Amino acid sequence: MTIRTPPSGTTPEIESLSKDQCWELLRGQVIGRLAVVADAHPDIFPINYAVDNGSLVFRTADGTKLHGSTSNTPVAFEIDGYDPSAEQAWSVVLRGTVIAIRAGSGLAEAENLTLEPWQGGIKNHLMRILPLNLSGRRFKVTRPDIWRTPLSDARRASFE
Repeated sequence: MTIRTPPSGTTPEIESLSKDQCWELLRGQVIGRLAVVADAHPDIFPINYAVDNGSLVFRTADGTKLHGSTSNTPVAFEIDGYDPSAEQAWSVVLRGTVIAIRAGSGLAEAENLTLEPWQGGIKNHLMRILPLNLSGRRFKVTRPDIWRTPLSDARRASFE
């Protein structure tokens, strides 16, 4: 099998997304990954969420996710996707702090958001991620044959 590499001296173009484009992509999705620090190590959780007034809202139960998101340590939230018609991938990262939504701080409005838990169980904590930084990028996906190597075959890779 021939190993192909991209032409030397070429750098893939990466488009930085505007804040409006990032919010549009966030509104178009329902699940992402929340990264927190808990017990002095990073952890990542899939969560479903809703965009609300320039922030993200999610519902959770007691546990590591709740503890890690409310420990006065910033969190990161990420979504990504692929547009097959344009052969482009994209990624949006929001960094921020998390606050609990309680009575008097928008609880009624947050309760009206479509945040039905995907996993069973009691998820009685409504949380809001207040953004500190929002960024995104889009780039053309490289053809898979350019990066194939003899070890790309899973049957051979296990013996190497």
